[in-house]
Amino acid sequence: MTPSHPRRIARVRPHSPASKQEQFFVANDARDFGSDAGRLWTVIDTPFPGSWANACSAPRSGWQPGSVVGEDAFAFLAPSVPANVLGMAHNTGQAGRDLPPQAFHKAATSVVGPGDAIELPPGVGQVDPEAELTIVVGRRSRGLTPENAREAILGFTIGNDVTARELQKLDDLWISAKSQDTFTPAGPWIVTGLDSAALSIGIVHNGTGLRAASSADLGWGVDEILVYLTSFMTLHPGDLVLTGFPAESAQLHPGDTVTCRVEGIGELTNPVREPA
Repeated sequence: MTPSHPRRIARVRPHSPASKQEQFFVANDARDFGSDAGRLWTVIDTPFPGSWANACSAPRSGWQPGSVVGEDAFAFLAPSVPANVLGMAHNTGQAGRDLPPQAFHKAATSVVGPGDAIELPPGVGQVDPEAELTIVVGRRSRGLTPENAREAILGFTIGNDVTARELQKLDDLWISAKSQDTFTPAGPWIVTGLDSAALSIGIVHNGTGLRAASSADLGWGVDEILVYLTSFMTLHPGDLVLTGFPAESAQLHPGDTVTCRVEGIGELTNPVREPA
């Protein structure tokens, strides 16, 4: 039965036995994410059928579909393994809407999960986080229309569009500014059935909350973004689409901690360090 309220879906890795290869998907229907029930998850089949990269590992004791596992038994990973990671440029307010929609590509290898470090290479210059409502694509999609665009969405997660500002000025395509390893933290989970029209979005930098904004402040909305993207490319199950950053940011330095918040989803926290 489909829950009458948003459901959370997460991609996780069991702590025991320790393995860097295993991945499972779990779901939670508790209304209160912080309750005891909100910390108990049910193992499910992959929500991305047809995506080899998002296939579940072989079931084993305690990790078969239907098994219940507590959060102390696993680590949250990035919510999917995407073929494509896309962001929207100049997508704030009327000024963004006055321009034609414009997307940029982020390397899928830039994606990391909750708690993973954002690494700042020597000489990279100013690097800023950007908290963004992020679409998680649920099915192969091309040529979407305003009428069916929502059918392509599995749910929403939090994305951090980490950006090197000096490199952004030097690189017209923004590849070096946005595709560095670790520059796309995402997670901690996917929320389905979420009304994305007016969600608060903001950043907490080293414990200090910065000025928040709303998804209503985006120039181009979720449906319009998907129609635009699928007019020229195919989106695949597990792809991530970062929709834009309307709030306040702050420069990152090694030793910092940055938390991205999106109302109705939760928080995505990552430390900042120099490369190991």
